[in-house]
This record gives sequence, C-alpha cells and structure tokens, in this order.
Amino acid sequence: MLHAHSLLWHYLWLAPDILQVALAVLLFRRGFHKAYPVFFTYLIYEAIETFTLYAMDVLPRVSAESYWRVFWVSLILGGLVKFAVIGELLRHLTCSRPALAKAGDLTFACVGVGLTFLAVLIAAYTVPHNPHWLVAGALLFLQATYIVQCGLVLFVFIFAAYFRLTWDRSTFGIALAFAIVFCQHLASRAVEVSLALPDNGVIFDFLNMATYHICVLMWCYYLLVPQKKAAISASALPENNLAVWNRELERLLQK
Repeated sequence: MLHAHSLLWHYLWLAPDILQVALAVLLFRRGFHKAYPVFFTYLIYEAIETFTLYAMDVLPRVSAESYWRVFWVSLILGGLVKFAVIGELLRHLTCSRPALAKAGDLTFACVGVGLTFLAVLIAAYTVPHNPHWLVAGALLFLQATYIVQCGLVLFVFIFAAYFRLTWDRSTFGIALAFAIVFCQHLASRAVEVSLALPDNGVIFDFLNMATYHICVLMWCYYLLVPQKKAAISASALPENNLAVWNRELERLLQK
C-alpha cells in the first residue's frame, strides 16, 4: 500500500490540491482574496504546480529529466510565494502598529538573510546520495528552503508573542498550518538524509503528503468555519440589591 503509484499515493498527491481549489473558490466569493491576496495566489499556484507535476509523472512520454527540470522551476517559484505569504502574515499582525510594522519588516528581512546563509552552509556540507545532478541539486535546494521557511514562520510566532500581538482567526490558522507542515517536512528531510537509505524516500513522501493534507484541512476549518461567540448571559441581580436601589430612587424623587 505504501508504494509509489498506489491508490493512496494518487489520493494524497491530488486530494489536498483539489481541496485547495474548492477553498479558493469559496474564499473568493467571500472577498477573502482582497484581505490576503498573496495567500490566495499561493492556493491557486500550488494547485497548478501539483497538477502539472502529477501529469508529468503519470504520462509515459514525459522523460525524467523534463520532470526534474520543471520541478526545479516549481521549487524556486513556490519558495518565493511561500516567503511572501509569511511576510503577509506578519504584516497582518502589525497592521495596527505602523512603527512596529517597519521594525518587523526589517527584522524579518534580516532573519531571512541569516537563515538563507545557514541553509547554504548546511547544503554545502551535505553529501548528495543521488548521482544525477538535477535530482541531487533539487533535493538540496528543497532542504535549504525548508530551513528558511521553518525559521521564518517560527520567527513570526516568536515576534507576535514577544510584542503580545493579537492573532485574528484567519492569520493564526494559516500560520499554524504552515508551521506544522514546514517543521514536519524539515524533520523528515533531515532524517532521510541522515539515514541515506534509498528505500526510505517513498515513506517520507507519503508522510509529507499526508501532513500537507492535514494542513489544507486546517485552512478549511479556520477560514470557512465561523468562530463561535461566547454567549454572555445577564446574571440576575439579588432581590436585596433591587430593594435598596428602589428605596434610593424613591428618596431621590421625593427631593
């Protein structure tokens, strides 16, 4: 069951992005794309990217080299879009504080540069286990982007906690799901590289796809299900208090 091109493999590859398309349509009708244009763009882009790679993988006439070249392009474009989404989440958190927003953007850029430098160092000292340069380079680049993305989304949570910023439901749901999927992908990639066993790749692919499926379901919950408002019930006033207030009112009216 846990092997490439099984029924579960096809489901986990396609189902999250089919959900994303449905989610994007529903959010568009609600005007969500105006408040979160970058994240809305990400939903559309990720679905197009997945459907393209899936078609290239299952079609017999597409060569492996063509697939990995397109995969390279999708890594670069997808990474840029994800970085922009994280920046958009930070701007939503600091939109009511202009001075803090400027400091947050500057710190965000500095952290991004630092994480990129760290990712390049780690990639430089990682020995590729695949002899084909396209595959080995793509996997190293994927590992580097996981490091930067994971660090940036954790920075957003730390920044919000330090300055006691208030999360709205949509921003928190998007950030939480991204944090889970980025951290899981980074951990899986680190374990896969450390084990260096050729048969482990498929298992980690299943784990990554399943985690992303959960991520999309979390977005559906946080973005579509309205938040329940706590019912505030008026507590009954004690009768003795009502009697005292009544006497005081009568005394004031008699003056």
